Amino acid sequence: MLQKLTIQNFALIENLEVNFASGLSTITGETGAGKSLLLGALGMILGNRADASIMKNADKKCVIEGSFDITAYDLKEIFEEEDLDYEDETVIRRELLASGKSRAFVNDTPVRLSSLQQLGKHLIDIHSQHQTLELAEKKFQFYILDSLARTQRELSSYQRGSKQLKEAQHKLDELVQNQKQFQEAYQYNKHLFTELEEAQVQPEEQEVLEELLEKLNNTEEIQERLGSSIAGITTENFGAYDQLNEAKLQLQKIASISEDYQTIFDRVESVCIELDDLRIAMEQQADLVESDPEKLVQTNDRLQLLYTLQKKHGVSTNSELLEVFSQLQEKVAATENMEGAIEEAKQAVIEVENKLNTLCDAIFKKREKVVKKVTKGLERIIGQLGMNNATFQPELTRINDFNAYAGCDFELLFSANKGGNHGGLKKVASGGELSRIMLAVKLLLAEYIKLPTIIFDEIDTGVSGEVAQQMANLLQEMGQKQQVFSITHLPQIAAKGAFQFKVFKEDQKNTTITQLKLLTREERILEIAEMIGGKQLTDAAKNHATLLLEQSSN
Repeated sequence: MLQKLTIQNFALIENLEVNFASGLSTITGETGAGKSLLLGALGMILGNRADASIMKNADKKCVIEGSFDITAYDLKEIFEEEDLDYEDETVIRRELLASGKSRAFVNDTPVRLSSLQQLGKHLIDIHSQHQTLELAEKKFQFYILDSLARTQRELSSYQRGSKQLKEAQHKLDELVQNQKQFQEAYQYNKHLFTELEEAQVQPEEQEVLEELLEKLNNTEEIQERLGSSIAGITTENFGAYDQLNEAKLQLQKIASISEDYQTIFDRVESVCIELDDLRIAMEQQADLVESDPEKLVQTNDRLQLLYTLQKKHGVSTNSELLEVFSQLQEKVAATENMEGAIEEAKQAVIEVENKLNTLCDAIFKKREKVVKKVTKGLERIIGQLGMNNATFQPELTRINDFNAYAGCDFELLFSANKGGNHGGLKKVASGGELSRIMLAVKLLLAEYIKLPTIIFDEIDTGVSGEVAQQMANLLQEMGQKQQVFSITHLPQIAAKGAFQFKVFKEDQKNTTITQLKLLTREERILEIAEMIGGKQLTDAAKNHATLLLEQSSN
């Protein structure tokens, strides 16, 4: 419920603060007095976009603030979804700076415009001519049906399931598409994989083979060089070993004389030992070196195979070649396992579809139970609004499609005349009929669900006489269930309000401003009398206004 509205520097409104109560409040005033400004200001705190042109004074910021009692609205879940602090008395503030920058706050917490819009639609429903056109839209007709069928829980589950189905179907489509691509490359990848698998590449193999090939290609020279080196060490009397050994014997004789000689002796002896080890090592290597043409060919062939494979796959080492092998292995395995993965994905899609079908059946049954209640309820109310011969024909069908409406199709057909053909509301209902049907919809919904504050913007256009009186009665009845505002030009409706506000313009300091005033009973009599008879107030008009107010309070 809207408790208080504060408006500063908005169009012709300089500074306005007004308190509201529950029940039906009527808003009256001359055409052009500024009733639309109130709707525009409310639209701002509901998340509508605005620009600096609406500011009365460009040097000051525009501030619009609404205080709402939301205790009975069950909106905690919405606050959690939008990450807002919940308060039973929630304050929404919208600020517009001269630069055109807009800021919004909920309970003093800055919020995005999208969050404000999401919250706003649960707080105030502004009924205008534009909204009346929604009557003919499938989405709105389903909203009416589902409000009475109480399918909100099932529809939430259906929406979650639809998302799961979309994800499961996307995964299946992706696998099928990948399978096509993989199948095209499978034979080639399989050939490459088999080729590398048969090659049995080892990480350090290339370096070992290259060294071996170098040895095999230089067998004679290696043997010759090793032989000469061994001879240089072992030749009797002239070899390095004999010469060092002789030196060692000479040094041994003087080693005991001085520590210095002993050190030299030890070093020469160490060299003798090392030289002997070198001789043994060279002799062993010499024994190993032998010409082996067959092994040379094998080594060369193996290296050429590795070089060819590396070049083929654009790499330069065996380690990189093994990485290619691993990747090919994964591709081949993925293709070979694709059928199983696709079958699993198909089963996942079927499982979600089965769950959705169960939900769709449950939702359809709920809708089917209340569809006649919708038409009978609307016919009852529009009958009170002077459309006694109007009838509705609902067409609800269960379809084999997971559409936006849980596998159903629905259209509310209408005929204004007895025995007339039923057709779509957009085609067969006039503007005045649509307005009355929309009012009937709101009244019917109010019997079953807790609606937000409703503002009817001149819903009485084109209505007079007994129909106007019945419309006034229905609005008053609706006001007993919730907060209702009606911007009206009809005295019958104005009189039915528990409260009546007047919108008017006045000149202050050479500037025109719009004001909103709560009327006293005496002021209401004069205002309603003027609505009845015009500016020239007569006793008859005043008496009629007094009678209307008395009847409304009974």
